[in-house]
Amino acid sequence: MNAVLIALLALPVLGAALTLAPVFGTDPAAADRRALRFGTVLTGVVLLLTVVLAAGFDHDEPARMQATTDVAWIPAIGVRFHLGVDGVSLPLIVLTSLLTFLCALYSERRLPSGEGVPSARSFVGLFLLLEVGMLATFAVLDLLLFFVAFEIVLIPMYFLIARWGTGAKVPAANRFILYTLLGSAVMLLGFLLVGGKAGTFDMQALAAAHGSGLSHSTQVIAALAIMVGLAVKAPAWPLHSWLPDAHTAAPTVGSVLLAGVLLKMGTYGLVRVLLPVVPDGTATLAPYLGAFAAVGIVYGSLACLALARPGAKGDLKRLIAYSSVGHMGFVLLGIASLTPVGVNGALFANIAHGLITGLLFFLVGAIKDRYGTADLDTLAGTTGAALYGRAPRIGALLAFAAVASLGLPGLAGFWGELLAMFGAFDPAEGLSRPAFVTYMVLAGLGTLLTAAYLLIVVRRVCMGDPKQPAPVAELADLRPYEAVSWTPLVALTLLAGLWPALLLGLSEPAVKHLLGGG
Repeated sequence: MNAVLIALLALPVLGAALTLAPVFGTDPAAADRRALRFGTVLTGVVLLLTVVLAAGFDHDEPARMQATTDVAWIPAIGVRFHLGVDGVSLPLIVLTSLLTFLCALYSERRLPSGEGVPSARSFVGLFLLLEVGMLATFAVLDLLLFFVAFEIVLIPMYFLIARWGTGAKVPAANRFILYTLLGSAVMLLGFLLVGGKAGTFDMQALAAAHGSGLSHSTQVIAALAIMVGLAVKAPAWPLHSWLPDAHTAAPTVGSVLLAGVLLKMGTYGLVRVLLPVVPDGTATLAPYLGAFAAVGIVYGSLACLALARPGAKGDLKRLIAYSSVGHMGFVLLGIASLTPVGVNGALFANIAHGLITGLLFFLVGAIKDRYGTADLDTLAGTTGAALYGRAPRIGALLAFAAVASLGLPGLAGFWGELLAMFGAFDPAEGLSRPAFVTYMVLAGLGTLLTAAYLLIVVRRVCMGDPKQPAPVAELADLRPYEAVSWTPLVALTLLAGLWPALLLGLSEPAVKHLLGGG
């Protein structure tokens, strides 16, 4: 299994390098088609290897690190090439490989346009490099390797936004990389402080020590630096302001991966690094993290309500981006509770958000392709966009994704938010219960606001008079390549909602292990 895990990372690297070689022919159009097909096949092989990894995983011991590789990499500073997966990281690796494959499949038929883009080879090469960084973030077990993987994703995502995006794409890309680079620099300082004081950067050794050998002040300073760096990527309020611009400008597949995977890198780091490595510092800062999470839930929902109202000229992509601020607030609240229930809820909500919001961005991208705009007022007109009448399958999928996102019981969005609120209701010993109950009440208010704005969006986009004048003469319904790309997300949203033990059974023992000094 360790060979499988190494292959997961090696194949996209080799594929990205191959796109630089003249192996796709001299005819530009044919070379573009071959490059896109190559990207789909390679990401499909990576997904197949991920399935093999998941099938070979010992589900009786999800708390034990499996498929491990541990060899010296930079002996001078004690950095090791250390890989492994457990019940916390495995679902995120599967989600990453699945979304990457679906995006590659979608792009083969719907490659985003961009001024000055030389060929599809550039797109595929950046796409594969992005996959390497995302997968490596969830697989590495060394703090400096984690930082390297964390940084790898920034350059390809920057170019995907700046060259294949729309609107104010260059300012949005600049803001994205400025925020995330500054956050990463602060995070690196925290890593260096921990490694320098503990004498190792190995995440398993640090987790086993569970803060022993690190003074309380060292833990607080390190936890603050690491938390700020990871909160930028999460994104936590008020460090979220790069996100709406990046999502609005990004191409459809860029938005899917940004929301579905890149945001999870921040919250995963909080669970993998903060909870076991600097537990005392994390406990000191947990009330503040919970407060920012609760504010973010309400803030994100209110921002979406403002964008959804008639006359606001709200962009649907921007609205869903702000919804991510609220949804990721539940993840942060669950982590801040420092309880197994809350942290398991946070990890479940991570996966659910990746599935549901990925589907939402696919749908909004398809609507924008058909109408030429994602402006809600333009789409809705005077009575509504009437997708139920004009494109009933797309309308039904949008309504499904909306009710899943608002947390309808029986769908994936329900369990994570519920468990995160349970964790806040009874936080870990030493945390202020009145404060966390207040955060829980604010989170409950956020669920009501979330239902309000999503139902407004469904009413304005799906309902209405199909006979009213439309921005386009004829609206195509669901296309075959769209159905193939989106069906797995629908099926997994249902599966996770109806069978939550599928994920919770993996994460619960691993979370207890991390919280107890695993």
